[in-house]
Amino acid sequence: MNEQSYSATRAGARVALVTCAELPDLDADDQSLIPALAAAGVTAVPAVWDDPTVDWPAFDLAVVRNTWDYPRRRAEFTAWAASVPHLANAADVIAWNTDKRYLRELERAGIPIVPTTWLDPGDPTDVLDTLDAAEIVVKPAVSVGSVDTGRYRLPEQAGLAAAHVARLQEGGRTVMVQPYLADVDTDGETALLFIGGGYSHAIRKGPILTGPDVGVETLYQEESITPRTPSPAEHDLAARVLAALPFDPASLLYARVDLLPTPSGDPVVIEVELTEPSLFLTTADGAPQRLAAAVVAAVDHAARP
Repeated sequence: MNEQSYSATRAGARVALVTCAELPDLDADDQSLIPALAAAGVTAVPAVWDDPTVDWPAFDLAVVRNTWDYPRRRAEFTAWAASVPHLANAADVIAWNTDKRYLRELERAGIPIVPTTWLDPGDPTDVLDTLDAAEIVVKPAVSVGSVDTGRYRLPEQAGLAAAHVARLQEGGRTVMVQPYLADVDTDGETALLFIGGGYSHAIRKGPILTGPDVGVETLYQEESITPRTPSPAEHDLAARVLAALPFDPASLLYARVDLLPTPSGDPVVIEVELTEPSLFLTTADGAPQRLAAAVVAAVDHAARP
């Protein structure tokens, strides 16, 4: 297939922007991608990942966006991803990234992460009594948007924290227990966004955890988002994270590296979002167009024999 054929394929391309039933029309930020793709000659259609009527092979590319209901059905979600002919990010990336135990691999590769105690179903919770922290965070290893996540003061809320751990374990979920890094209350969290293998923009996320998890069922929790210029140390750590991934960073349509501040001033990784991260496209001039260009490139790549 020659370059002229690629252009013809691209001009008539149809792309699925994959979402969930609770957000059938996408969230407002990702809706900005539709006109950006239209300007590039590509028709973008929201499609719900678990809708059995969707003909995934009919799309030139499926781009995972607001699939925020997968944590309780991760096996089903990763099986769906493996069944889609052309998916971004790819199914093997999704399988690796939808369980935060990937952080252990990054830590072994020398990446500084938030110190984490991992508790599998059946593990005793008395380890909470040995933690040297004024406050801790309890969350499941498979989660999105701070859902099922709580913040606890020690020792007075240790019982609530243990109950939270037990509740997650009883649901068959691996639990992460981390010290609460209080500098986030003033400095916020930094998320660096990469599109098409290159740095695009960054944002500040305000603190969101205010206390214990109260078991409210929700798709995600709202966050306070503002543009941010990352420090050299944050840029450096994000680059190290991408280099440590078990995938070629250039093959990723998008990536988000979330960092927290520490008392020493050195950032640490809290998450690396390669599956369905909010990309905060509307916070940065040109970001929807940059993602649209990366999607067009991915469509062309998928069309090659």
